[in-house]
Amino acid sequence: MSAQPFSTHCSHSQHAHCSDCRLAGICLPISLEISDIDRLNEIISRGRPLQKRDYLYRSGDPFHSVFALRSGAIKTVKVTEDGLEQVTGFHLPGEIIGIDGLATNTHNNSAVALDTSAICEIPFHRLEELSVRVPSLQRRFFQIMSKEIAEDQALITLISKNSAEERIAALLLSLSARNHNRGLSADNFTLPMSRADIGNYLGLTIETVSRIFTRLHKNGIILLDKKQVTILDAARLKTTSQAP
Repeated sequence: MSAQPFSTHCSHSQHAHCSDCRLAGICLPISLEISDIDRLNEIISRGRPLQKRDYLYRSGDPFHSVFALRSGAIKTVKVTEDGLEQVTGFHLPGEIIGIDGLATNTHNNSAVALDTSAICEIPFHRLEELSVRVPSLQRRFFQIMSKEIAEDQALITLISKNSAEERIAALLLSLSARNHNRGLSADNFTLPMSRADIGNYLGLTIETVSRIFTRLHKNGIILLDKKQVTILDAARLKTTSQAP
């Protein structure tokens, strides 16, 4: 399957319906009945697409909704005590954003569009009401929360123990798997984020990121053309990500 940009996989239309969305299998419970999908669709708001660098929400904003990304890509960032921006995650179509605000009723991170991005806004109080009637929806939301916790723990481990090459290999494998889950190519995809964002996220300098990408390219593990990545040897890339 040929690679497609993140921003063109799903329509930007404000009149989309959950039952027609090709990403429904990722963000909705598989067991959800058609009538329940209709109920969920009724509470979802679909505004105009965000443009690159637009904020979906900012740190400190009141928590009212969670958001499903239909197309594009979003990064979440947190400003440290010394005023520096720390990238805390990259989000792709089919993934849920904004759960960080649930504990304190305010968002701890800011969410910024990396590309033109279509968003489904789901008011949380309406989601809670619907989840009482549709237990599978509540279970799916718990799964999403659990996944986010696991990813945060994995990032801490990655940055604290792994070499620069291992960190970048692990990120590429993560993007590959998430691409595959969306029905796209696991071996050929476009990076939605900049080298600077990758470095910020993984605790590396932009020079180190560029050097590692070049090394992986020269070693025949990946083929790199600007932001386009082709994984040539997935086994070696996995071995690189797990090097002792």
